[in-house]
Amino acid sequence: MMFKIEHTCNNARSGILKTKHGKIKTPFFMPVVTKGAAKYLSFPVLKELGSQCFISNAYLLFLKPGLDVIKESKGYHNFINWNKSIFTDSGGFQLLNKEFLISISDKGVKFRSPFNGDTHFIGPEELIKIQNTIGSDIAMVLDHLLGPNNSYEDHKVATNRTIDWAKRAINNHKNKDQLIFGIVQGGTFKDLRNYCAQEINKLPFDGLAIGGLAIGESKERMYEAIDYSLEYMDKKRPRYLMGVGSPEDIVKSIGKGVDCFDSIYPTKMARHGVIFTNRGQLKIWKEEYKHNYNPIEKDCDCEVCKNHTLAYLYHLYRAKEPNAKLLLSIHNIRFMHRLVERARQNIIAGTYDEFQKEFLESYLNNKG
Repeated sequence: MMFKIEHTCNNARSGILKTKHGKIKTPFFMPVVTKGAAKYLSFPVLKELGSQCFISNAYLLFLKPGLDVIKESKGYHNFINWNKSIFTDSGGFQLLNKEFLISISDKGVKFRSPFNGDTHFIGPEELIKIQNTIGSDIAMVLDHLLGPNNSYEDHKVATNRTIDWAKRAINNHKNKDQLIFGIVQGGTFKDLRNYCAQEINKLPFDGLAIGGLAIGESKERMYEAIDYSLEYMDKKRPRYLMGVGSPEDIVKSIGKGVDCFDSIYPTKMARHGVIFTNRGQLKIWKEEYKHNYNPIEKDCDCEVCKNHTLAYLYHLYRAKEPNAKLLLSIHNIRFMHRLVERARQNIIAGTYDEFQKEFLESYLNNKG
């Protein structure tokens, strides 16, 4: 069995997701390794921090280093020397970027390379073949992503296109060692989310994902869209909320029954001097940390908290030392992994509701 739910606490669940490269304990968070490297974090460091897997971008890997290099290296895992699980995204997020997108039709997407300006046509068939060659453990289908300001009619077209592309992708999936996940779209519209989830759920995907959120809509609308999607997603399959990475959103979504997350948010915030703690976010550039000789968090087991003070981190950040971004990224990623580990422990113990309430009260009441 590829996915096994071992414990539940109301809607929250913990289990094991098996891939070619090992077992992943759920729920889990994935750092983003877009082009074969995590910003300011090496792969040995990611392993030390507790990363069970990460996600890369299939379209960008297709451009550079190219499928010829990946083939010669006997797969992406060998090329980057990573022996744990890897997800690959389709490049659907690039549909929001005018530098990438040239045009889109029912056939597929015409992309512009950010490296040299060359144009490439990528349909759902081509994209899944690219991922088959890359050899990731889990491939995501091509979906039509729209922003929150698009009309209902725009989202209806994109929803139907996403369903059609999903069918075409799964029919062309040939790598038996690779799992494949379908994606639910539909903006924040209840009927479109319900419909897309029902249709994607009918297909023999190994897992199901919720896409198109955390891109500018309100928190309230985002949570509603998650609920609309989950309502018709098979509870026996892993459920992945794409691109959502704030601590409060992850804790709330685990409580709704989501198993998997990815986001650039923790490392992006670290590069901007924002540190995650159980008592809320700390902004390291503030004067109050200049003479604070405590660690970020006394109970944190990351190397930053064990070896450095807030005063030192304040100094590095204000001095614009690159190591500030590295150290803060280390802490934020470890914080995210510890957070989902604690969520898992509380699901097993049957105390997830209490954990969620306590965490959100502490984190949100002190956020700023």
